[in-house]
Amino acid sequence: MVRNLRQFIEKLREADELQTVSREVDPCLEITEICDRVVKKEGPALFFEKVKGSPFPLVANLFGSPRRMNLAFGGGDLESVARKISGFLELKIPETFSEKIKFLPKLHQLSKTIPKLVGRGPCQEIIEAECDLDRLPILKCWPMDAGRYITFPVVVTKDPETGIRNAGTYRMQVFDRRTTGMHWQIHKDGTSHFRKAKDRGMKRLEVACVLGADPVTMFSAVAPLPFGVDEFAFAGFLRGAPLELVKCKTVDLEVPAESEFVLEGYVDVDEKRTEGPFGDHTGYYSMPKEFPVFHIRCMTRRGNPVYPATVVGRPPMEDAYLAKAIERIFLAMIRVQLPEIADIHLPVGGVFTNCVLVSIRKNYPHHARKIMNSVWGLGQLMFEKMVFVFDADVDLHDPAEVSWRAFSNVDPKRDLVFSEGPLDELDIASDRELCGSKLGVDCTRKLPEEGMTRAWPPDIAMDERTKQLVRERWGEYGLDPKFLR
Repeated sequence: MVRNLRQFIEKLREADELQTVSREVDPCLEITEICDRVVKKEGPALFFEKVKGSPFPLVANLFGSPRRMNLAFGGGDLESVARKISGFLELKIPETFSEKIKFLPKLHQLSKTIPKLVGRGPCQEIIEAECDLDRLPILKCWPMDAGRYITFPVVVTKDPETGIRNAGTYRMQVFDRRTTGMHWQIHKDGTSHFRKAKDRGMKRLEVACVLGADPVTMFSAVAPLPFGVDEFAFAGFLRGAPLELVKCKTVDLEVPAESEFVLEGYVDVDEKRTEGPFGDHTGYYSMPKEFPVFHIRCMTRRGNPVYPATVVGRPPMEDAYLAKAIERIFLAMIRVQLPEIADIHLPVGGVFTNCVLVSIRKNYPHHARKIMNSVWGLGQLMFEKMVFVFDADVDLHDPAEVSWRAFSNVDPKRDLVFSEGPLDELDIASDRELCGSKLGVDCTRKLPEEGMTRAWPPDIAMDERTKQLVRERWGEYGLDPKFLR
């Protein structure tokens, strides 16, 4: 597993998954247009050596392909990562002496992934008390953006009540050389820490912003972990090795020692400022709104750091591949609570929160409705506006099959379920902010108890004997092998 961003960049270069751009490029709009064209063709990561107005190079589109997502996790596929999590979740408390003996190696392995505090780290090779954000190659992505935005930070805070750390990814609009916005949406853990600080009478909440961690840590900061779960510990579990942390210089927080840049500072609990518009992952601009303000006390960095950025916009973009990784990896966690779920799929066009497809092993009438309500009560899946439930034998990742089943199996009067609930803060369709209507669609085969008065017809499928015969004789037909399924 790679230890830092630069090792990941070299790994991508060796795998022919990185393209270097040597000519000078403008961080205002030009880099976005380049990235947008490349990512939509599933092109390589982009390393910009010369960014106008900055002495630092910029890397983008790090995760914008299935192969690069696999490389981020050490080269194995995402299903192997999911199996690792599933194996951990299936551990039961040992009862007998022999079970305890067998449990010890697993416990030892888990203990080796806990974050480790070290005295020094490359991220503090240079300490700049007078931080100047104008020197960083921060992007203005889209024409109507309110300014330049830090788009791929790992923002670290601590819960004022419990001291538990959170690391999340929140966009940061640059207001001036030492001040940015902090886009803590109402449902995010950072907002919870901010609210608790205010309720406890604190004037400030300390914040550290990491720019450029190792790829697994960057992924963990994006992942929808349950509240109170330490993203750095989760990263160590995925890496199979502890994440080394160092104490910040001016705030009581720890950050990955191998980071490229670290911005240290605070948010004032009584201060907010208008942030936005911003061209968002929904494909629309999120409009101006009041958010907390981040004041930077100092910046620490490597001697020759690389600035990471991501560009979001009309899908598919790089974040689609991060979402696919989340979908596959977190299926194991969802099955702990809903074991009848066979698979889930978040279509790219659903921008993570508009639509989820679920397949289930249906066991009783209205089982699909139970799943709809369960999904709406499950972590960040509560934001899903539409839940489509299918039988377990449906391939959710095949758009042709999904549309055929949905269009064929659904009687609108019987199979559509409407509800009300919370929506993502970036939702554009609801006439109210943060809440609105939801739709559940039962696309499963219907049972008599569900009001189906006719016999459900069987699927058309060839018998196995004939399929095997054709497979064996395919070469005799003189047809292209690509047609042999």
